Amino acid sequence: MFGCKKKISVNSAFLKHIAYLSMFVDHFFAVVFMEYMLWRVDQGFFVDEATKVYHMGRAVGRIAFVLFAFMAAEGFCHTHSRKKYLIRLGAFALLSEIPFDLALQGKLFDLQDQNVYFTLFFGVLALYLLETLHGHILLQAAGVAICCAAALFLKSDYMFMGVLLIVVFYLFRGSFWLQFLGGSIVLYFGIVLIYMVRYWGTYIPLATFFNSGLSELYGIFAFVPIYLYNGEKGKQLPKAFYYLFYPLHLLLLYGLKIVLFTL
Repeated sequence: MFGCKKKISVNSAFLKHIAYLSMFVDHFFAVVFMEYMLWRVDQGFFVDEATKVYHMGRAVGRIAFVLFAFMAAEGFCHTHSRKKYLIRLGAFALLSEIPFDLALQGKLFDLQDQNVYFTLFFGVLALYLLETLHGHILLQAAGVAICCAAALFLKSDYMFMGVLLIVVFYLFRGSFWLQFLGGSIVLYFGIVLIYMVRYWGTYIPLATFFNSGLSELYGIFAFVPIYLYNGEKGKQLPKAFYYLFYPLHLLLLYGLKIVLFTL
């Protein structure tokens, strides 16, 4: 397919809907199906087959963030107000934290991990600094590094890997193959570095870290619709739907988990 003339194309609306669908699948398996496996263990059943299904579901979810990172870079380039774009991302990062903590940690507030809106915020902030500091390479590099460090410090979803992926999509905008190459490198080595940071000081064979990077490479499949992207907006749902979907679907999955396995 790659390198051939495109016979079909997709618009921004299509990319968004694929991203949200794959994210829902990912979170369903992370929240509800994980609770189901824990329930099976408590009942004394084996979960070997269920574990395989779980990993398949999470693999589908790897597509989501690659598409969100791509759309964040595209949105930054097309938005009428970049400052308002940042404010919206920041506001929904705060709004989504309780639903995120409830769904993933079962607590109202937990500092172990923060939701993906924080990563998107720091990624777009990095783009804003790249543009604002145009012509000052060292300052631009420092700005991106600070955004990566902030995502790492807060332990937001995908941490610095997510920020760098957004930066790659922005810097290589207009060149699919550079986006593909750069994105693939960030996906693989980013998750390797994240695992190294998480388990620093713990004895784990080095090969384990590099094997962990392979799981994130399922995100490469997101580059198929990205390749077919035609730059058009398409027929989209109201903007509020896309912003509110994240916290609301997390609350829905949390409620489903409580109803099925607690009540």
